[in-house]
Amino acid sequence: MYTYLEKLEFYKILDSLSNFCITYKGKELSLNLLPKDNETKVKESLSETEESVNLMYRNGTPCFYEIEDITIELKKLESNLCLSAKALLNIANIFKLAQGLKDYFNKDFLNVDDYPIISKLFLALYSNKSITDRVLECILDENTIDDKASKNLHQIRRKQKKCEQDIRLKLNDIIHSSSYSKYIQEPIVTIRNERFVIPVKEEYRSQIKGFVHDISNAGSTIFIEPISVFEMNNELNSLKKEEELEIKQILTDLSSLFYPYCEELALDVDIVSKLDFIFAKAKFSKSIRAITPIINNKKEIHLKNARHPFIDKDKVVPISIDLGSDYSVLLITGPNTGGKTVTLKTVGLLTCMACSGLNIPCDENSSIYVFDNIFADIGDDQSISDSLSTFSSHILNMVEITKSATKDSLILVDELGSGTDPSEGSLLAISLLDYFKQIGSLIIATTHYPELKQYALVTDGFKNASVEFDISTLTPTYKLLIGIPR
Repeated sequence: MYTYLEKLEFYKILDSLSNFCITYKGKELSLNLLPKDNETKVKESLSETEESVNLMYRNGTPCFYEIEDITIELKKLESNLCLSAKALLNIANIFKLAQGLKDYFNKDFLNVDDYPIISKLFLALYSNKSITDRVLECILDENTIDDKASKNLHQIRRKQKKCEQDIRLKLNDIIHSSSYSKYIQEPIVTIRNERFVIPVKEEYRSQIKGFVHDISNAGSTIFIEPISVFEMNNELNSLKKEEELEIKQILTDLSSLFYPYCEELALDVDIVSKLDFIFAKAKFSKSIRAITPIINNKKEIHLKNARHPFIDKDKVVPISIDLGSDYSVLLITGPNTGGKTVTLKTVGLLTCMACSGLNIPCDENSSIYVFDNIFADIGDDQSISDSLSTFSSHILNMVEITKSATKDSLILVDELGSGTDPSEGSLLAISLLDYFKQIGSLIIATTHYPELKQYALVTDGFKNASVEFDISTLTPTYKLLIGIPR
């Protein structure tokens, strides 16, 4: 399926699309997007894009923000395990984002029936404000639990604060006393090994009874915990252990709130990612001034003022093509760098985009057929390592296309038959075009061979076209002229 996407620069489209996504899974959906060969699926995908564009015009752009991968966290919740503060914030943010998206869609002026596809996604979102609020009230950030998370935690921390103040007062008395101040290296209270200590000059270490917890790099300062604050430090550390246990209990209690909602969380992640992807399609559509194409079942392409999305909007020259109704083979001639190859790529790329559910940059009422495959022999694929000439590489490509093409394929060939003797090349090109026409494919080819232009003039199902060249300025205008060979 669609084996020539790289030649048509389709993956550049996906890169651009992914840049409009916010969530990591939305970006994955964008980068893995491929054209579909099922008309029903293509129409549905285009409809969701059209609905999101219309919704954005009516209600503005919904607010998305990045969500974390919670696969491991969900497994822990399914096993009734305790999550970290960071994990709980990540999960609460999913419910919060889901609520924000529900609020975005729940507006009195919006009619659900106007958005039959994406409304199902919005309505399927689950949120739980009470749980979300509880988590965000208790956890200030991934490293901080609020004092008010529990009555017991508040009491423990109040005792801690009081104990710390008492220790500091006691040590400050020692530091500034007339008896001990001469032994102190600096009049500060510091911490070593989670114990409050004071810096004592090395030569006076025996003058202050206590426990040595550290020595400075130069060895001139000894950090001593005086015996008078030993029990107070013990009490403080005991309170810290109590605090740790209480925080563990708080996190366990908060985790338990999510135990019944594992399925809802997983579904929210999928829906949020899908909506992020859908609205990325809408934002991308607006950025290239695109429209939703009509999908026809007549095996026709009708592009009105189509523009290549990677050419500057202010410089691109639009092209209009009707293929499949009056003729199935369009043969384009004209000077080099005149726009022939760009025309091929524009038709192929826009067809791939439409079959992927993306809006395309052209005028309203443009129409596309859902092909089973798009083949493109564009560019010079000669290989030094494989000793392939330009002609040989083209022949290999054409052999592959003839093996795979069907009546529902679109075939794009640049400089058909080039790279060999002109008389042989033109005969080969005519044979290939006749074959593709007979099996029912739609074909656009570029050529310099006058024999092909003559053949197209007298053969049913063939149509000549050319890229315009301004004789007065000796420069191409890049306009495509249907029915006029050059």
